[in-house]
Amino acid sequence: MKNKLIIGIVIVVVIVLAFLLAKPTKPGVYDTFAQCLKDSGTIFYGAFWCPHCRDQKAMFGKSASVLPYVECSTPDGNSMVPLCQEKGVKAFPTWVFPNGEKSEGTLTLQTLSEKTNCPLPQ
Repeated sequence: MKNKLIIGIVIVVVIVLAFLLAKPTKPGVYDTFAQCLKDSGTIFYGAFWCPHCRDQKAMFGKSASVLPYVECSTPDGNSMVPLCQEKGVKAFPTWVFPNGEKSEGTLTLQTLSEKTNCPLPQ
């Protein structure tokens, strides 16, 4: 009887732990907006060591992983990868929009919305 009780408690604990660990993560608030930017053909060029790029990504929170981001720095942080050189990237962040317009520096979400016609979440 005592063994059955212990086994029952262990099963309950395992089920509760499995439920807590399997809890799905919620999507980021700006996932749809970031996906729209990507779908529009907009590209965000940046560098891992760039504080302004980190600020730009922080505006998107969890949704930063959805951004159409291109890493321009070599892993050692001393050079720019050829793709970014070919695209004429000179400063970080650089946003390139579907119409070919380039904007350097951190942009507000509102500005990105206006330049891409991607709606911001309500």
